[in-house]
Amino acid sequence: MGLVPRRRGQISLEFMLVFSIMLIMLLYSIKNVGFDESSPSSETLAVQIALEEKSVANVIAGAVDQVYAQGPGSKVTVYAHFNLLRNSKYLKKAFGLTSPQVQLMFLGTEDSLFPVEAENSVIAVAVAESGSDPVISGSTRTGVWVQTYFLYNSTSKPRFLVSLSPNDVPSMMKVVVEWNPSEPVSMAYDRASRTLKINIRPGG
Repeated sequence: MGLVPRRRGQISLEFMLVFSIMLIMLLYSIKNVGFDESSPSSETLAVQIALEEKSVANVIAGAVDQVYAQGPGSKVTVYAHFNLLRNSKYLKKAFGLTSPQVQLMFLGTEDSLFPVEAENSVIAVAVAESGSDPVISGSTRTGVWVQTYFLYNSTSKPRFLVSLSPNDVPSMMKVVVEWNPSEPVSMAYDRASRTLKINIRPGG
């Protein structure tokens, strides 16, 4: 028996059918992997953001420790680098936020967010919904903290906070930490110079 020849139109129709099925499967795969908040890609992104938060917190806390070790009158300048924390879409996707803010915090031991595992003041870098506190401990945390050697236990002002929208976060932030005995403990951000300024003074 001879082979039954296929018509050109039949072959084209079968090809289009197979191609359409493959295209639908591809689009479904991209949707699940790229845009689902609970997908592994969102979790991976959250881990990458946490690593960046940790890096920034380490830079700032390290400068505080260096100044504290050098004593009154000392001053240190370092630079913190930001990448993922500058991308609002990434922050929304990783943590399910609608209006994310990047928060830099200097927490004293009397603050409500002070980690129970810490003993001295901590530097925290976190992401939170605009106007809300972040979570810096536990499985649902959106930020990280690093303990310093400097003990700050004021009850009148236990927290110093700098909140920035992702668009206002620079790729490189200058951090200046000093121990000026004539000035109180403080932390402030100068947007014009993109500089985070911290003053420490034992006893407040």
